[in-house]
Amino acid sequence: MTIRLRAHHLLCALTYIGKGYSPAFVVNYDAIAGRLSQGEHVLIVKGPDDICTPLLADAEAHCRRDSVHKRDNLAARDLGELLGEAIYIGKVLRLDAALLARMRLAFRAGRIREACAGCEWVELCSTIAASDYDGARVRPSC
Repeated sequence: MTIRLRAHHLLCALTYIGKGYSPAFVVNYDAIAGRLSQGEHVLIVKGPDDICTPLLADAEAHCRRDSVHKRDNLAARDLGELLGEAIYIGKVLRLDAALLARMRLAFRAGRIREACAGCEWVELCSTIAASDYDGARVRPSC
C-alpha cells in the first residue's frame, strides 16, 4: 500500500509525537506513523491526504484552506532543494532512515521550515527538533 501525503506533511511527520486536533486524528496519525516506520511508500498528493481524513467531515477544516496549499508549495520547494530532486504531485518516495535523518537535520537547522511559518504547532515542533526528536513516532526500522 501507499500513504497519500501532501508535501508539508512530510515536515510534520518529522516531529509528530502523538498530539493532534482530536482523538480520532491522533489514532489515525499513529497508524500512519507506524506505516511510515515500516517503510511504506509515500505518494505526494494535492489537497487533503491520509492524515487529514478524520477532519474531512468539517467543511471548514483547515486542510482545505489556501494557506495550507501554500505550505505544501513551500515544503515541496524546500525539500526539493534539500534532496536535489523535485517534489511534485504524483512523486513517490520512501522515508528510510537515511532520508529521515537528512530531513531532520535540515529541519532542526531551520533550512526547510519556511512552510511552518504561522502554524499553530511550530513551537511544539521546534521543541521536539531541539530534543533530537525525542518521542517522535516515525522511526524507520530500516
